[in-house]
Amino acid sequence: METTKLSSKGQVIIPKAFRNNLHWESGLELVVIDTGDGLLLRPKAPFAPSKLAEVFGMLKGKVVAKSDAEIAAALNQDVRRKWRGGH
Repeated sequence: METTKLSSKGQVIIPKAFRNNLHWESGLELVVIDTGDGLLLRPKAPFAPSKLAEVFGMLKGKVVAKSDAEIAAALNQDVRRKWRGGH
């Protein structure tokens, strides 16, 4: 366990070992979440969350619906290929 101090400006230094493990570099924006027990820091998502209805139709090309059977067959084929080591 490592410790750190809160500065008079409200700043906290995250120990280098943690920053290295998490690949957090200077300038990374973090979201601060109050858990009730303390604070949780998470990297800010690069894009705002969106709903399917907001982005549907943005990609060009013909969309062909697949049946449940076609999806299951494709998944089974992929699992078999990966199981045999043919990544």
